[in-house]
Amino acid sequence: MKKGRVWKYGDNVNTDVIFPGKHTYSILEPEEMARHALEDLDPGFAQKVKPGDVIVAGRNFGCGSSREQAATCLKYAGVQAVVAKSFARIFFRNAINQGLPVLQSEEAVDSIEDGGEIEIDFKRGSIKTARGDFSFPPFPESVRGILEAGGLISYTKKKLEKNKERRY
Repeated sequence: MKKGRVWKYGDNVNTDVIFPGKHTYSILEPEEMARHALEDLDPGFAQKVKPGDVIVAGRNFGCGSSREQAATCLKYAGVQAVVAKSFARIFFRNAINQGLPVLQSEEAVDSIEDGGEIEIDFKRGSIKTARGDFSFPPFPESVRGILEAGGLISYTKKKLEKNKERRY
């Protein structure tokens, strides 16, 4: 189980405010991307976020462009997960590819207060809030593997290494 402080936002948080478009082609390093996380929505976020914090949001989190930097900047800012009522499909996949867990639970979102603390049990598929426990669909084994490896690239490298060892 992992505990984290909550940063709560509303519906339709798009990739342009998660990672500002003006930086899309000028900032390439993930650590620098993190310094601009959510700056157009919450200018103090990047300076105040702590490793293990959790973003909680309404519907359609990550809508807009397909920029993968949106998921990257949140991960490198220290966000341990995003809990939302729903996600834009491309953001959801980009987050998984980056190793950032994205959890869907409408009931949990409604019960969570900004600045509060929640506990997430990724294996059990539960979110514990001050107002109760809520479930989310557990990740399939393949997605768990990607998240545990820290992202799709690390996961793929590990699989290739295992396959290489089997051949010799």
